[in-house]
Parts: sequence; C-alpha cells; structure tokens
Amino acid sequence: MDDRQWLLPAGLQGAAHGIRRGGAEAAQRESGRERGMKPLLSIKGLHVRVAGREVLKGIDLELMPGEVHAIMGPNGSGKSTLSQVLSGRETYEVTKGEVLFDGKDLLSMQPEARAHAGVFMAFQYPVEIPGVGNLHFLRTALNARRRTEGQEELDAMDFLQLAREKSKLVQLDQAFMQRSVNEGFSGGEKKRNEILQMALLEPKLAVLDETDSGLDIDALKIVADGVNRLRSPERSMIVITHYQRLLDYIVPDQVHVLSQGRIVRSGGRELALELEEHGYGWIDTAKGGERASGAPGARP
Repeated sequence: MDDRQWLLPAGLQGAAHGIRRGGAEAAQRESGRERGMKPLLSIKGLHVRVAGREVLKGIDLELMPGEVHAIMGPNGSGKSTLSQVLSGRETYEVTKGEVLFDGKDLLSMQPEARAHAGVFMAFQYPVEIPGVGNLHFLRTALNARRRTEGQEELDAMDFLQLAREKSKLVQLDQAFMQRSVNEGFSGGEKKRNEILQMALLEPKLAVLDETDSGLDIDALKIVADGVNRLRSPERSMIVITHYQRLLDYIVPDQVHVLSQGRIVRSGGRELALELEEHGYGWIDTAKGGERASGAPGARP
C-alpha cells in the first residue's frame, strides 16, 4: 500500500501490540521530589458527587514530576470517579476542594484544554469510533496540541514516519493501521492502542484507569512494558488497578488505598503485596482519611 493511503481519514493507524518488559529497572529514575521540584499534580480536599451521591469525600494527593502512583481499592471506592474528574467529565460534580496541575487550576479547564496542557486518560473501556482512521485521529490530536505549544504541525508523511517509529515501541502489526479507531479490536488490542496514543502524544500526566482489565498475562506484559518505556523524569502517572499483578511490571513509587471515597492508607510497593495477601478487609477505615494503624496480622 502507498504511504499516503495509510493516512486517509477513513481507516488507518492501529493498536498498540507489544513491548518488552521494563520491570523494576524502569522505575529506577530520580523523581521530581528528589530533585526538589514543585508537584505536577496537587489534589487537596476533593469532594465529588455523582447522580446526587457523594463518592469522593476528601481526597488529598500529591504527585511529583517523574513519579508513578498506584491507586488500589475495592469496587465502588471511587477510583474511576477520581480519574474521570481529572479528565474533565461533566457528569461528575466537584463540591469542594482544588486540583492544581502544573500550578494551574485543572478544574476550571475544559477537557480539550486539559489534553492540550498534557493530561492523558487511558480508559478502562476504550470506545470504538467507526469511520475515523487511527492515524488520522492521532495526527489531528497531536497537531492540535502542537499548535497550542506554538510548534509547527506535522505533515502527513512526517507523522507517518513518527507513527511507525512509535509503533515499534508496541510491536504494532501494520495491518491495524488500516482500521478505524478501536473498531474490531479485541480488548487487549484496544488497551495497546491506548498506549500507542500515549507514546505519540507524550503527556505530562497519564492516568491509566484499570489498563490491566481484561488482559491475559501476555497482553499485560506488553502493555506494562510500553508504559515503562514511557516513564521519564518529566512524566508522571497514576495507575488505577484492583490487582497487584500489574504492579509486578509497572513498579510504583507509592501505593494508595482508596476506600469509601477516601485514601485510607499509603505506602510503598509492599502495601500492594499486603493487599494481595490479605485483601481489603484488614484496612481500617474508621478514621476516615487517616491511615489505618492496624496490621494485617491483628485482624480477627
């Protein structure tokens, strides 16, 4: 197929399809905290209502440049609500608190302005967009951000070269470039496609909402390795997951447990291992936003 045909708006680009594992080695990078930098993301006293029900009840979280934080918790604890608020979904009502991104009021920004500023959201359930080619979609998104940053837009051929380079990062089958966005993709292919988008857009903050959901072990390794390859001292990530197995491959700097709308405990990667062994039942939520003090061994 001629190179220009790959870029026709009605079907192109593809799904992220493979990456080699970075594992713990990818986590050994100096974070902004160690370099004395200001937080990239600062959340203070965040309260959120959804359909008249308070879901988040006072979230405090600080993310430095270069850090990866994992957020874990049982179903209904508010994990996905937090991700949707950060991305700007209108059906989520912020009733109290503030969110600063790179020193700016994130809550006052429209979703497209957040994307242009460098916020990326990888959805738990990526949607299909029939008739919109993957490469056309991504080139449009990338050039929109480049315009806001005062950079020259990439023409079709320059973008194609960039897309092919990034596709190597995810071991992308070129056949996927002929398809519309996520149309006919398996669940794993959709998640890989999200990582390809992330690689092309190069955000400052990536929010990965249960990226491991529905993935078998091979697909999980591919997706995780792609994420690890995109870690950098300037880029921060929030990884939302139910299971510690993802954190075997994407090693976080901090782990937070969200329960009943509050962060009830924070710690290192070992906290995820405790959760894997003991479940969420041993986390004491009686003190609200304070960290639980009881050890898993003290549980009746």
